[in-house]
Amino acid sequence: MEIKKTTILVRDLVDGYRDSDEEGVVGYHGKLDIRPKYQREFVYDEKQEKAVIDTISKGYPLNVMYWVVKEDGTFEVMDGQQRTLSICKYFSGEYSINWKGNLKGFVNLDDKEREQFLNYELDVYLCQNGTDAEKLEWFQVINIAGLQLRQQEIRNAIYAGTWLTDAKRYFSRNNCAAKRMSDGYISKTWNRQEGLEMVISWMAKLENKSIEQYMAEHQHDSNADGLWLYFGQVVNWAKAKFTGKHEKLYIATDWGEMYRLHGKEEIDGKQLEQQISKLLKDGEISNKKGILWYVLDGNEQHLGLRAFDESTALEVYEEQQHRCANPNCPNGRDHEFAFDEMEADHIIPWAKGGKTVKENCQMLCRHCNRTKSSK
Repeated sequence: MEIKKTTILVRDLVDGYRDSDEEGVVGYHGKLDIRPKYQREFVYDEKQEKAVIDTISKGYPLNVMYWVVKEDGTFEVMDGQQRTLSICKYFSGEYSINWKGNLKGFVNLDDKEREQFLNYELDVYLCQNGTDAEKLEWFQVINIAGLQLRQQEIRNAIYAGTWLTDAKRYFSRNNCAAKRMSDGYISKTWNRQEGLEMVISWMAKLENKSIEQYMAEHQHDSNADGLWLYFGQVVNWAKAKFTGKHEKLYIATDWGEMYRLHGKEEIDGKQLEQQISKLLKDGEISNKKGILWYVLDGNEQHLGLRAFDESTALEVYEEQQHRCANPNCPNGRDHEFAFDEMEADHIIPWAKGGKTVKENCQMLCRHCNRTKSSK
């Protein structure tokens, strides 16, 4: 892999600048993808973008930028998108700053100031060639140094291509189609690629692959129709089976994994809603977010059922005179256990209406409690 440091003048960066909204933003003689199609939106506030130009006006250095050299010889911004957009927006007259004591847009600069701005040097690292693994390693290393890129944003730079461009159309904007379809069921920061990463992980798991393997295999596909159609299957299934107003539960659920495990089962949505409503009122359940999984597979471990506190357990331990409550304990009825050799147990299980109160507590030795739990 080749990593090359170069210097770019602002005049070259802004040459050919064009903002085509969802079709992307380009600059650097039209050869630089500043914001690829359906990539994250501009996130700098007014104070931050003006600070970029103020830095230039004073001749101070900006942080280094990172570009990826694509197969066709053009470039894509890996890091520095916000700074680049701030510069280009100022050049195109979208805002003014206090330039050495006077409020000025680019058109208001005198000749000397204009040349100072246009001849300002930007340090850029170019990454080209190399294997996907090498690029991934490099981007992860520079990310530690403070670029604050999400893992999926790094992957996007490595596996850029027709498939990814089409996928971003559905999954990479704050008001993208995927967000609109799944509103109330999925909550992601779509413009930071969280939604895209999620749905790719669903598809990758179906094929027992990593996200990187999946993206590499599909990098040059002409479209991402398969990704979009599968997302629709998952979301429509979720909406059909879970019909209540339980957004806090829904957005905490991995719908892709749930659909993978239970999507082909015969499930009555009305019965599920009745169960969910009842369980939400149960004070014994500490992990309400596990209720959706429990109504599908019956595993109580999802629920975080209340446990007896140490004070109650110690009180019952003394009342039982340090002996196991199981009359058939293999250690015998008269064997005394240390407190830490015993465990508090519900006499009447939660599933049969038992509550976590002293009257429903018994102390069993570890062997008897775990033997009971496995039955």
